[in-house]
Amino acid sequence: MNYENPLIVQGDRTLLLDVHAPLAEECRNALIPFAELEKSPEHLHTYKLSPLSLWNAASAGFSADDAVAVLEKYARYDVPQSISIWIKEVASRFGKIRLVPGPEIEVPVNPDFPEGQKITEKYLYLVVSSLPVFKEIAANPLVKKLISPVTEPVESEGGTMNAFRLLLTDRGTIKQLLLQSGWPVKDEVVLSNGEPLDVSLRETTSAGKKLEIREYQKGAARALVGDKGPGTGFGTIVLPCGAGKTVVGMTIMDMLKTSTLIITTNISAVHQWIDELLDKTNLTADQIAEYSGESKTIKQVTVATYQVLTWRPNKNGPYPHFSIFHERPWGLIIYDEVHMLPAPVFRVVAELQAVRRVGLTATLVREDGCEGYVFSLVGPKRYDVPWKELERDHWIASAECVEVRIDLPAAQEIDYAVAGSREKHKIASVNPDKMQVVGQIINHHPEDKILVIGQYLNQLAEISKELNCPIITGKTSTAERDRIYNEFREGKIRVLVVSKVANFAIDLPDASLAIQVSGTFGSRQEEAQRLGRILRPKERAARFFTLITRNTVEEDFGSNRQKFLAEQGYEYKILRYVNEDSLNECE
Repeated sequence: MNYENPLIVQGDRTLLLDVHAPLAEECRNALIPFAELEKSPEHLHTYKLSPLSLWNAASAGFSADDAVAVLEKYARYDVPQSISIWIKEVASRFGKIRLVPGPEIEVPVNPDFPEGQKITEKYLYLVVSSLPVFKEIAANPLVKKLISPVTEPVESEGGTMNAFRLLLTDRGTIKQLLLQSGWPVKDEVVLSNGEPLDVSLRETTSAGKKLEIREYQKGAARALVGDKGPGTGFGTIVLPCGAGKTVVGMTIMDMLKTSTLIITTNISAVHQWIDELLDKTNLTADQIAEYSGESKTIKQVTVATYQVLTWRPNKNGPYPHFSIFHERPWGLIIYDEVHMLPAPVFRVVAELQAVRRVGLTATLVREDGCEGYVFSLVGPKRYDVPWKELERDHWIASAECVEVRIDLPAAQEIDYAVAGSREKHKIASVNPDKMQVVGQIINHHPEDKILVIGQYLNQLAEISKELNCPIITGKTSTAERDRIYNEFREGKIRVLVVSKVANFAIDLPDASLAIQVSGTFGSRQEEAQRLGRILRPKERAARFFTLITRNTVEEDFGSNRQKFLAEQGYEYKILRYVNEDSLNECE
């Protein structure tokens, strides 16, 4: 027992870090590899131990003994025995099941005619170090459809082991199914190199500015690429919005020098990726293609949108654009904003396990709880840096978060009272008094470049008309969208109204203030992304205003949305809107 130590380890697998203790910073850095930060308010930060966090650590070579040693070194009180045992038991599951190369076997095209035409199928071995685990897998009704026991034990690292045989194309599906059963798979099958491509980062950008790759960006790229041997070359990198994830992706391209497919969220993000590649690498326009709703060409480097890939003529038909994944021998696939990866693309990712791949994101929070899919199919988290650490080092802007609470007009109180839950959210979100607050905030911050962000298009159209400023929605043409974004960057536009199309992968470096007038129910992910629009490093602090209708469901949803930012260490100041001339601090 050492009262000077910063960490309190609790029996429910939560860890409380006293940020005022002498060793707090050292302890925080030691926790990063194996514990997930859940909350980081002023005094006590909360971390959580989970199977996924321990398996992420194990995949990076951080053992259970290492984790227990960290807890024992920094714990203020004795570490509960149950926690040490649980960590060792859970972490030991990683590595008990491994995927290794298997044979190539000739099989008949038609099983009913075994002597007829044959094709060569590639197989893998699922090697299991424990007989009880082997029996458990064999009894799993979903898994056993894809595997067949190997009659003779397979020679593998660690000796002769029991194994199953499976098709190479089922590699990702098996990992996904076994993770759902509590068994992570250590994938040791070497990845293909893909088509060579001479791509290198420039020493200076196309504008003549020296290109400097930050140490954390280099560290993230190295963590993904590794030594290019088994178990490396796939995973997820978590960095705050504004921290330069695109540069990390290009650094990985420079290290691998292979044909690359980049998939991102929308057409504007596609254009930004292409602009960045032309600005910071030796690639020429002839080597880069856009694959979207407007242009469908494929070159050595191709940038596509999730939307075009998941389009299909009818809801039960095939996805015709999935063919892009097989058009070239890709050596690298970059999944931008990987937390947005749509379910149909997960199916393709499951098939593309032989290709090096990286997921880039500011947060692995998924409201559908499918973080495990990202772990098993794209890869484990390889690198993570807390938002506040990068803010401290001035790599992202500091931010002030303010919630403004507004009364519902008396004329709408009865309509709200009798409405269903979804309609209640809309009535609260489009509160007409929010218009006055938006104008008041804009008038009080004449030096800022401002984004007004919302969910409901009619509300945004009214705000745009009232403010006499441009608006961008999903219906805005690509050319018009790019023109408006460029004019905002150049300072010709000071206030811009945007729908949720601007939530992701939009680079507006000079935006310093955002006003969120409505949101997608309680999405923490969306809150993080919207704050990210104004976190590009700049001299002035960023301000993030959220307008909430008091005593409505919007307050409840707003609390959930704020949760992610509170977990990152941001505080919300709450103001009460009284009249056109007054925003009073709540008591």
